[in-house]
Amino acid sequence: MGAVLKSVNRVLVGVAGLVLAGGGSAVLVGSFDLRRRWGLSLPSVWPFDGPRDVLLSRAAQVKWRGEGWWWPAVIAALAVAVLLALWWLLAQVRRRRLRELVVDSGDGEEAVLRGRALEEAVCAEAEALEGVERALVALLGRRTAPEARVGLTLAPHASPAVALARLDGEALEHARVSAGVGRLPVEVRLRAVRHRAERVG
Repeated sequence: MGAVLKSVNRVLVGVAGLVLAGGGSAVLVGSFDLRRRWGLSLPSVWPFDGPRDVLLSRAAQVKWRGEGWWWPAVIAALAVAVLLALWWLLAQVRRRRLRELVVDSGDGEEAVLRGRALEEAVCAEAEALEGVERALVALLGRRTAPEARVGLTLAPHASPAVALARLDGEALEHARVSAGVGRLPVEVRLRAVRHRAERVG
């Protein structure tokens, strides 16, 4: 689900970027009359030919409004757009935390590990590392293929490279062993605690 959602996000962002770039270009070319000033050769379907052009002329508006299918088509298109936007929004929020993980016990049976318990264990180990003020851990993905999202708040004197190395070598390694997985993709976000201004003299 995570990989599919990332692909959908990339496609949507790309399409939105192309639409905005195309629409902005059309408006700029028409507003500044660049077609005539620069002698540009534009396609016949270009929406704006000059500063006074509109997307739909009054005659076109009257024509389309007179068609019986016009308003149902507009309402249907808007409804589809709203539904797609809601689906996309819910898909972003729906990346719920894993409630449980399936662990191979080694004897042919499967054990279940509570996701919240593993999150708390990783969080406690991470906060025990030198230079780490606070940690937040969330397990995502599938029961048999978990992913982790970790947020670390570092002390002003902490080294991000050292904190990351110890996080991976200790807390996350223990999580991999506990979950019985050889691979645990992790996204780590770092932020530092700011110094308070000190009055001198």
